[in-house]
Amino acid sequence: MMIVYAILVLGVLIFVHELGHFLIAKLFNVRVEKFSLGFGPKLLGRQIGETEYLLSAFPLGGYVKMFGEGGFIEGEAGSAADETEKNYDQESGEVLDQPRELTDEEKARSFAHKPPHARIAIVMAGPLFNLIFAWLIFVVLSMTGVPSVTAKIGEVLKDKPAARAGVQSGDLIRSISGRSIARWDDVAASISAGKGQPVELVVRRGDRELSFTITPEPRVTKNLFGEKVNGFAIGVASAGEIVTEHFNPFEALVQGSRQTWKVVELTVLSLVKMAQRIVPLDSVGGPIMIAKMAGETAQAGGLQGLMAFAALLSVNLGVLNLLPVPVLDGGHLFFYFCEVIFRRPVPQRVREYAQQVGLFLLLSLMVLAFYNDIVRYFVGQG
Repeated sequence: MMIVYAILVLGVLIFVHELGHFLIAKLFNVRVEKFSLGFGPKLLGRQIGETEYLLSAFPLGGYVKMFGEGGFIEGEAGSAADETEKNYDQESGEVLDQPRELTDEEKARSFAHKPPHARIAIVMAGPLFNLIFAWLIFVVLSMTGVPSVTAKIGEVLKDKPAARAGVQSGDLIRSISGRSIARWDDVAASISAGKGQPVELVVRRGDRELSFTITPEPRVTKNLFGEKVNGFAIGVASAGEIVTEHFNPFEALVQGSRQTWKVVELTVLSLVKMAQRIVPLDSVGGPIMIAKMAGETAQAGGLQGLMAFAALLSVNLGVLNLLPVPVLDGGHLFFYFCEVIFRRPVPQRVREYAQQVGLFLLLSLMVLAFYNDIVRYFVGQG
């Protein structure tokens, strides 16, 4: 079932990504020749109108092939100065030796002959659709119910500020220094915001509300990336009480936006930490890791868990594709923005060289991900 869940999640995310390219290309009157889920040999295909819709053998990506592009949208695109297109035999489909000049009608439908702003919009649409898709998932999850840890105290550490002030296990934190507290995540944030200054802690104990003035003490903790962080604490631990929060449609829009932005920030920060070698390269995962995580998430959290996992992957896919690396969408966007700034296309030789470098980097990352998966799930268990 893990493989089924992984293919389902990746298939939906790839479809959303390519659908973004496809729809905006149609909006700018670009002729889309192929829309494929997967790479490699064709498994299934059907011609509908001017577009052939394909299901290909390797489900780790997809592509949209547009007329006048000289390849896939993820491949190299020509410049608006190109006036020729490869000539195809109408019966065999083979490329003929002599290129032919495009007609005015063909230029009007050609990706390469569209102005830079149109090409930018078409290429950017894929990653943006992934981010919008993740946002929609978070909005839906916010309305159907989000598990949250309450601010109930489970343990008061001995000889710590809270214990000395009289705080007890079972107290429910209501506010800190006038800031309303609804979840346990708010507790640490409110205490840290005081930067070591005394805080007023209001708790509910039974049917009474009690107030305590507590001076936090400094402590050193580790963040998500294993870095040491200086902070402050009062010496309490969560009771681990979980409730399900439901949001109305307006609140869900806000909550979905916040959650999407948090995941975007975390994804970007993870890439920065990886470049700084704070996050080790052996943490990079490939399709096996995705399959395992998809299966575990579906079993533990059901449909909602699988949807949340899909949203996280969708944000990652969107952000990674916006990196200014040739072969990725961000690499093409970099060239098009250069064209806008310098008022001329980037020389073809420069683009071809950059594509080779980008392809090498992408293949190296894929090899690293597969290697880590094999070591993590096969060698490590042997």
